[in-house]
Amino acid sequence: MSDVEPLLSQVVASVGGTTREGQVTMAQRVAQALEDDDHLLIQAGTGTGKSFGYLVPVMSWAATSGKRAIISTATLALQRQIMLHDAPRVKDALHDELGLHVDIALLKGWNNYVCLRKATGGYPEEGTLLSRAEGEVGATATGEEIVRAREWAMSTDTGDRDDLVPGVSDKAWAQVSVPKRECIGEKCPVRQSCFPYLAREAADDAPVVVTNHAMLGIAATGTPVLPEAQAFIIDEAHELVDRVTGQLTRVLSKYDITSIARLLRKSGLGDCDLDESADELLGLLADLPEGRITAFSQDMFDAIARLTGRIQEAGEYATGLSGKDEDQAIAKQILRSRLSEMVDLCDDLLSDAIVNETLVVWKTEFSDGVGVLYAAPLEVAGAIADELFDNRATVLTSATLKINGTFDAMAVRTGLDFPSQGPWEGIDVGSPFTPEKQGVLYVAKHLPVPDKNGYGDESLAEMVELIQASHGGALVLFTSRAAAERAAEYVRDRVDVSVFVQGEDQLSTLVKNFADDEDACLFGTISLWQGVDVPGRTCRLVIIDRIPFPRPNDPLMQARSEAANHNGGNGFMSVMATQAALLLAQGAGRLLRRTTDRGVVAVLDPRLRTARYSSFLLASMPKMWPTTDPWIVREVLQRLAQDS
Repeated sequence: MSDVEPLLSQVVASVGGTTREGQVTMAQRVAQALEDDDHLLIQAGTGTGKSFGYLVPVMSWAATSGKRAIISTATLALQRQIMLHDAPRVKDALHDELGLHVDIALLKGWNNYVCLRKATGGYPEEGTLLSRAEGEVGATATGEEIVRAREWAMSTDTGDRDDLVPGVSDKAWAQVSVPKRECIGEKCPVRQSCFPYLAREAADDAPVVVTNHAMLGIAATGTPVLPEAQAFIIDEAHELVDRVTGQLTRVLSKYDITSIARLLRKSGLGDCDLDESADELLGLLADLPEGRITAFSQDMFDAIARLTGRIQEAGEYATGLSGKDEDQAIAKQILRSRLSEMVDLCDDLLSDAIVNETLVVWKTEFSDGVGVLYAAPLEVAGAIADELFDNRATVLTSATLKINGTFDAMAVRTGLDFPSQGPWEGIDVGSPFTPEKQGVLYVAKHLPVPDKNGYGDESLAEMVELIQASHGGALVLFTSRAAAERAAEYVRDRVDVSVFVQGEDQLSTLVKNFADDEDACLFGTISLWQGVDVPGRTCRLVIIDRIPFPRPNDPLMQARSEAANHNGGNGFMSVMATQAALLLAQGAGRLLRRTTDRGVVAVLDPRLRTARYSSFLLASMPKMWPTTDPWIVREVLQRLAQDS
């Protein structure tokens, strides 16, 4: 690994830059972790150049050792940056400087790729996939989108959904894609042209594979969706637990049951009275309030038990479908997959997992009022540690991994603290930025504390005054869509600047419009708290409406907080405040993207200065120059607005 530092210098020089101390330290520590099979947490602040900081040692290690590394990201933007820009430069440098060759492959989930068989009408078009979403998006097909997706399927070289521009809705995409479990595999007549199959083949041959956290979530269940690897590099690691949890969350509604019943009938089989189970579940859920369920009533327990029996009977019917007849083979594969998935969920719902609090179950409603059950594991640390990190070199990195000044919380959430994982180390390689000179952290201490109904006109008036002082150039972050829309309407009526609001267009379009107009404002929710990279004067003011605590009635957060209390800890601090600290750090991090950036982060929640937990939250935020004086901050913003 002696070649890591000069190789890093070569790569960075190829993009017109120079290496930074933190970047060099990071590359050296990653190289050592790969050699020693270590577990390493690296906080690398914005501007460090962390993608080169791990790509150089990883690709060099893979090229010289013959071992495979998997790199996972949370966002499409970073994935594209790695595949299209960063990795090719490292690959060229390895070849030019050391005469080494290394391939890198991109691997996404099976249904991220178009299915050629389905796009040409080769799968049952009986509405089952459509019906699974009808509670959310309505039963009417988006015909134009489906036609456009099918036409694109016939001309695309990659089959990757992200290359379909403009994109289509999930509902339309479901008509041209299939989950891995519903693929008919070797029996498919277009197997040799199958996009996900070819992507998997390329990954199997590549020493470096780039994927996403959702794929790690599937792999954490023990499903072999990733090629065998000897190292994991997890970028944007602060999002890993939430993405894996989302992947392991399962759903049961009337629509899931009726879709199976319809496919059974279409295949010439009896539907095993599944429609009756669907109606029974619908009625029982209608009587339940939305929120967490800590125990089922006897009626609900019996209904799920009856559903289990009917699913098992349907499975026996499905085994009689011919594997030689193409249509029956497809229907058989789909039925076996969905029936197996549903019976596994029902078994878990009928087990002691809910009472033992290892499974969190809650009820919510689709937009049409139909109730739906969700079930998620209380914790995913064990699955992550045992299935992914055990006996492998593991590097987790992000600009925000330390909470209250330590890496302990992140190690606990990802299972690195398990005795079976051996020792782990956390290092902070810093940032080339000087936040105390580049930014001001303003907390509006004079405002009233937001309550469960939000905040009043005082906060909206404060927002207007800040935007007027800066003459726009504001990224305004909210904890709810309703709050963002209300504030945008308020500001539009009072300030003569362009105001873009999340939901009014595709997020990528909104961010581009914001970046192109240095006096515009962009209002939005969680998607904008992280991943938005708009350097320069355009983003000279970041406003955060309130401390982003999880919703008090969030079932998973409730359960995790209660579990922490039961184990002798402080559930509020270890769960609620920790989650808020991560998001606050991410939100504040939108301000300074270059060493030349200047600006203000304004938090309109006085608790960031007055509450007993304020120092805990502030410890995770950039160390900008602090003030609670509204006159001072408006003076700063006015000067920033005048700078050209």
